[in-house]
Amino acid sequence: MTIDGKVALITGGGQGIGRAIALRLAKDGADISIVDLDEAKAKTVAQAVEAIGRKATHFRADVSNRSEVYAAIDHAEKELGGFDIMVNNAGIANVQPLQEVTQEEVDRILKINIQSVLWGIQAAAKKFKARKVKGKIISASSIAGHEGFAMLGLYSATKFAVRALTQAAAKELASDGITVNAYCPGVVGTDMWTEIDKRFAELTGAEVGATYKKYVDGIALGRAETPEDVAAFVSFLAGPDSDYMTGQAPLIDGGMVYR
Repeated sequence: MTIDGKVALITGGGQGIGRAIALRLAKDGADISIVDLDEAKAKTVAQAVEAIGRKATHFRADVSNRSEVYAAIDHAEKELGGFDIMVNNAGIANVQPLQEVTQEEVDRILKINIQSVLWGIQAAAKKFKARKVKGKIISASSIAGHEGFAMLGLYSATKFAVRALTQAAAKELASDGITVNAYCPGVVGTDMWTEIDKRFAELTGAEVGATYKKYVDGIALGRAETPEDVAAFVSFLAGPDSDYMTGQAPLIDGGMVYR
């Protein structure tokens, strides 16, 4: 069973994990809408999807803005002829001791990591109900959504919140046949982790690369995670084999955090 002919929207789809998810879902048969603040990157990924042989569109949106998320979903439906899968992938990190976190940092990360997920859940559910579709809502949490990490406390708090939204939405939307799940990656070799490592170096005096290596060395499977590792699991959540699964946020981290 596949997702042939389904329409999937991926926020933050212009790079990193979002890009990998877009390409994997396209390979599995879905048509793809790429939503990103960087329109040029979104367009490049859309072109890569089309090269696979699937239909694609792209849309520039600030996912912390409720109206723009709703507009992005309307765009996907109009351009691709449907709407079945919502992937709330966009997010940012914050590396800072809790005692030094500023109001500006809190405001920014809450808007992007929590509010955008809430808007995505709202907008997707509304569209699914209007179309009478038993859609799938999939959001990005993290190992930091299962365990609070030093210097990543604010980020961890937002990812715990994604799990809460996932559980509550799953309960509220189950009667409509809409499933809501999340995915919790570990240390993924992306630009985000490059920036996390640099920030740890600034705060702790560690050499650049040392923090990344420390975390990778703690992975049971012995290597860093790739965006494609994450995308493979999201493909499962997007497909029919996960139809009886809702309200869950499984770890996909190579063996770092155990629950």
